[in-house]
Amino acid sequence: MHTVVVGTSGVTASDVLAVARAGARVELSEEAVTALAAARGIVDALAAKPEPVYGVSTGFGALATRHISQELRGRLQRNIVRSHAAGMGPRVEREVVRALMFLRLKTLCSGHTGVRPEVAQTMADVLNAGITPVVHEYGSLGCSGDLAPLSHCALTLMGEGDAEGPDGVVRPAGELLAEHGIAPVELREKEGLALLNGTDGMLGMLVMALADLDTLYKSADITAALSLEGLLGTDKVLAPELHAIRPHPGQGASAANMLAVLKGSELTGHHQDDAPRVQDAYSVRCAPQVAGAGRDTMAHARLVAERELASAVDNPVVLPDGRVESNGNFHGAPVAYVLDFLAIAAADLASIAERRTDRLLDKNRSHGLPPFLADDAGVDSGLMIAQYTQAALVSEMKRLAVPASADSIPSSAMQEDHVSMGWSAARKLRTAVDNLTRVVAIELYAATRAVELREGLTPAPASRAVIDAVRAAGVEGPGPDRFLAPDLAAADAFVRAGHLVTAAETVTGPLQ
Repeated sequence: MHTVVVGTSGVTASDVLAVARAGARVELSEEAVTALAAARGIVDALAAKPEPVYGVSTGFGALATRHISQELRGRLQRNIVRSHAAGMGPRVEREVVRALMFLRLKTLCSGHTGVRPEVAQTMADVLNAGITPVVHEYGSLGCSGDLAPLSHCALTLMGEGDAEGPDGVVRPAGELLAEHGIAPVELREKEGLALLNGTDGMLGMLVMALADLDTLYKSADITAALSLEGLLGTDKVLAPELHAIRPHPGQGASAANMLAVLKGSELTGHHQDDAPRVQDAYSVRCAPQVAGAGRDTMAHARLVAERELASAVDNPVVLPDGRVESNGNFHGAPVAYVLDFLAIAAADLASIAERRTDRLLDKNRSHGLPPFLADDAGVDSGLMIAQYTQAALVSEMKRLAVPASADSIPSSAMQEDHVSMGWSAARKLRTAVDNLTRVVAIELYAATRAVELREGLTPAPASRAVIDAVRAAGVEGPGPDRFLAPDLAAADAFVRAGHLVTAAETVTGPLQ
């Protein structure tokens, strides 16, 4: 099994995906263990002094003014975990919890948190055992870290609360730790606070969303090209020289992808109208501009993610000169903004895809295709309600595009009086990405049928490869009405697994 070694300088997006989705093992580097021990020495020295140090010998948040005696400090650290593990609602997905824990471990290993090496090792052991703490949907405001979600994970390290075993069964965490020979952690000064004070949940969801969207934007370029073929549109608007004079990188990449898919098509540029078109509708002609803007938004989000993956997010932090300083680096604004930006871009990509689908189904705008792509219109309804489903998905995505990060709600007796809502931004982005996959799948379903209905005209070799692959995957072609949901589910699975991109790339080579 693939192993990810965590050092002091952060991790990569591929590391996160390997641990969260592929179950990769985690190991601590010698460098990380040395850094953990050195930082712990600083915390131990401060803990022995009479002067109060936040998070070491004081309470937390609005209660930071109380100095805590040495005999109560272990209890203080246990109590912050127990009291902050206050999430509610449905369980969060296993991959999100694994990403969250792995990213917290990344910060622990930076040597800036002051926890003992055995605490970090226990977190790695829990990940490697396939034990997944039960984390709930609600509880994080995206400031002071993803507090409730991380607290539920820390509770598992203590052998308390519930967790899911590698068999998928939820049981008491203490039982699962014992079965795997993992000793529960006895927390000492600062350790409870360090386990729950980071942007790890929202960052993990950002990294996974970027991976999914990378495939989806390529998929959307392919379905846009198929729709252009189905509508007998022109590919002249995709010429590189047109995009070179408005040099947005994402726009150029999307246009190049569409042009590669359409290479060799006999369907482009035909006009079966009494009044020939001078140009195609915006949803066809402007596909690279819209998808390209989304790609450029992704590029900015990826830059933010890379910076965050290299960061040590905690409060207070241990500095190399021996100081332990309070700070505001736990604020989730940088991550929250780009999560919201991505939801906006995804909603617009879905919106333009739905408009192309509707155009394929409307006999007044489809340039010779049968109404709703039906076999016998009137007796058959064709894809009429598939477009309804697509429209419902797009409508929800527009609601999900309302920024969470524009909101803030005060907490902790006004000590934490401005929060990022980054966790909420991440949760709604996951739904948006899920819905975008379905929207692209419905356009694929309609566009492949439309291309096949253009009898006597040969589609591009890449389009043919896509049609053959999607039919082989159980998505049926033109014909009389049938139970449509299974076809749409098969198309969704085809897109979700990346098979659409793979099929096109057998002809085009790697798409951008």
